[in-house]
Amino acid sequence: MRDTQPELSVVVPMYDEEEVLPIFFERMHPLLDGLGSTYELLVVDDGSRDRTAALLLDAAKDWPQLRVVRLLRNSGHQAAQSAGFRRARGRYVVTIDADLQDPPEVIAEFLATVREQDVDVVYGVRSDRSSDSWPKRTTARLYYRLMCRLVGKQIPFDAADFRLVTRRVVDAVNALPDDGRVFRLVIPWLGFPSTEVRYVRAERAAGTTKYNLSKMVRLAFDSVTAFSAAPLRLATWLGLLGGAMSGLFVVGALVIKLTGRSIPGWTSTVLAVSVIGAIQLFCLGLLGEYVARLFQSSQRRPQFLVGYDSLEDHGHQDPVTGRVSEDAAPTAGHSARHLGAREERQR
Repeated sequence: MRDTQPELSVVVPMYDEEEVLPIFFERMHPLLDGLGSTYELLVVDDGSRDRTAALLLDAAKDWPQLRVVRLLRNSGHQAAQSAGFRRARGRYVVTIDADLQDPPEVIAEFLATVREQDVDVVYGVRSDRSSDSWPKRTTARLYYRLMCRLVGKQIPFDAADFRLVTRRVVDAVNALPDDGRVFRLVIPWLGFPSTEVRYVRAERAAGTTKYNLSKMVRLAFDSVTAFSAAPLRLATWLGLLGGAMSGLFVVGALVIKLTGRSIPGWTSTVLAVSVIGAIQLFCLGLLGEYVARLFQSSQRRPQFLVGYDSLEDHGHQDPVTGRVSEDAAPTAGHSARHLGAREERQR
């Protein structure tokens, strides 16, 4: 497996998933072995604080197709997917989460579909979200409606990060200059031929979700600011609206003054200052989001740093701490890892 390029790479970002790992292995191992294709299960450990890394390395001893990539720090779900895309070697790449809400059995249907229909992307689309809470279903619906309006109608509704893509798509994504990419928007935006496979979303197999409200809000902000200038145009229209309202206040004040009905008071003043001030602050906040993205881009910091890759650093590095043993001589794989880090800094 280490010397040959597999046909399928299954990329799985993980963060503190020790509770679900036994169930994950129990379902994934026989499933992937039964596909009839060479494969690698590329697990990206996103700086877990629990025993996730240790359990993965222990399982890899008896599962040669299991490849463990450990990031030096927690970089986020989308960054972990980026790391998986850059290191996946397969002709086809599937991304799936470790919580088993997206059934791994659908991967076989993904492969059959991409071969039969000759497409580059197969989206896993949820046909039923009854396992999600009402607030999550509502916010997800609002998110996809907003993205369809801002990015385009080609965004698959209710399609998250469970999908299959071909090598052409992987290479195109890796060639993009932006680091803070949102995969559920980037891949449809590229415009490769695609199709959908519908499935029923299950409940989380074990453990608790790591995608809390603040992360979902951050994803929504990243999605909007990375793919559309509409908020800037909204700021312009709000500025024009504030100017028009100010003009009306001025006209009204002059009319009242000329007709002699001017009454000293503070209500109109407070109202005018509050409305205009709120609009100005909102516009400044929108501009700040874009300035922050430009600032982060100008720093040229890597989106993630790989501390360990079992394919390259096997036997020369502590998979949990990321430290190289003192008596380990530099290897081709070890040099490649640092070369990859330099390339990621230069992107």
